[in-house]
Amino acid sequence: MSASARRPTGGEENRAGDAGSGGATLRRPALTKSSVLEAAIDFVDRFGLAELSMRKLGASLQVEAMALYRYVDSRDQLLDAMVDRVVDQLYADPDVLLGPDDDWQTWLRRVAAGVRRIALTHPELFPLIATRHRAAPWIRPPLRSLRWIEGFLAGLLSRGFSEDAAIYAYRAFGSFLIGHLLLENSADGVEPVDVGSADGAGAEPARATPGESSPPMLEAYPTILRLSDRLQVQDLEEEFRDALENLLRRLDRARTAR
Repeated sequence: MSASARRPTGGEENRAGDAGSGGATLRRPALTKSSVLEAAIDFVDRFGLAELSMRKLGASLQVEAMALYRYVDSRDQLLDAMVDRVVDQLYADPDVLLGPDDDWQTWLRRVAAGVRRIALTHPELFPLIATRHRAAPWIRPPLRSLRWIEGFLAGLLSRGFSEDAAIYAYRAFGSFLIGHLLLENSADGVEPVDVGSADGAGAEPARATPGESSPPMLEAYPTILRLSDRLQVQDLEEEFRDALENLLRRLDRARTAR
């Protein structure tokens, strides 16, 4: 069942009333943070990320934009929460979770398949996942889900990776996976977008860097916090060079096999 089939959106509000009251009464469903996030995800699925604004989202829920600020402080916080909600699908999928007897290669294959399912289910939203998180804009490559990064690093560390090897794996795996899926989405007509506020009033991202006081949000992600000085590396030449050499070896095998 599609996401849009499950949720009332736009003007598709529930009608409530009884036969003896002289007619049905149009009532707006009570808002919750969960319903706001679901409506925002559905809005982006239907209209694209560039169209999302607090004003338009409020109109789709038949409320003023200001009513949404009871549940999120800003559009940027709304975007963060939308990513968390979508990525949480991975953690609800037992096929993606790292089991006690799983080897790391099998786990990464399942993680890649799970992320691809998200990209195909929410193609208009997926480019947002590949943007910087406001609490850690220095992470390379950028990924808006800190929970995803924390789980990835911790999982590899639990399988014998050193800290440096886990960071290298995050950069290589993340670059491959996100890059490939963005290209796959682009081939289907989804364009990368600027996630700045559609209302023209985007908030400044947090600029904390390692060595400074970290945003409180990072305290929930101890692995990211501990490895922050290495996750902010600016020079990705080694990863690029290794990926290129791996590609050339694959092309050579393909050439000689045909």
